[in-house]
Amino acid sequence: MNQTSENLAAIDDNLSKRDIELDPGGYFIIYLDRDAGLICAKHFTNVIDDRGLAVDPETGKVIPAKGKVERTYSTVYTGRTAKELCVKIFEETQPCPVTLLDHAAYLGREFVLAQMALISGQDYVQD
Repeated sequence: MNQTSENLAAIDDNLSKRDIELDPGGYFIIYLDRDAGLICAKHFTNVIDDRGLAVDPETGKVIPAKGKVERTYSTVYTGRTAKELCVKIFEETQPCPVTLLDHAAYLGREFVLAQMALISGQDYVQD
């Protein structure tokens, strides 16, 4: 079967709509620092409540999935490449801030997309 970029994008778009288990280790906001040539990932801690929702460990309030949230990050990780960033987070940081394999796979994919955007000059928007 001959796959087109549109077909492949549709597969990924559909998969992005699935339910996921939230990582008790926290979440990351990924962005580019183009002036420094870096991929950046701010790590935020959270607690998963008995409903499976992420809540702010300080306030106990649910962290919304959409919209602006004012929270303080715990760490900013940076790397010049996706691989360098993955090594810093998954190999050099102990304990590792990522506790679920699907979260690790997601971050790896996003870091590669961010690296491609950094190289090409295109915008990067985290999925």
